[in-house]
Amino acid sequence: MNSHGKGSDRGAALYRALLTLKTPEECYAFFEDLCTVSEQMAMEQRFEVAMLLDQGSIYNDVLEKTGVSSATVSRVKRSLNYGSGGYRLILDRMKPEEEA
Repeated sequence: MNSHGKGSDRGAALYRALLTLKTPEECYAFFEDLCTVSEQMAMEQRFEVAMLLDQGSIYNDVLEKTGVSSATVSRVKRSLNYGSGGYRLILDRMKPEEEA
């Protein structure tokens, strides 16, 4: 895990707040209030890229399907493979949900 927000009261409060959200609707409402439309779209795109890469999509297919920049695909791929493990944790937890 990286050190962004560690030890910061603001960071700790934000992450504790996220843990209180219980439904997709609650998450959507919170992020809609917290983020600009472009910030929200950027996060959604990055997560879509991570899901596609995790499903085995190749680089060019991800670019075509998402319309994101090649730099974004590279950054997400690097984080997915060598990052703090956040993408992997979430993607692995979502798999049983998707298989049901």
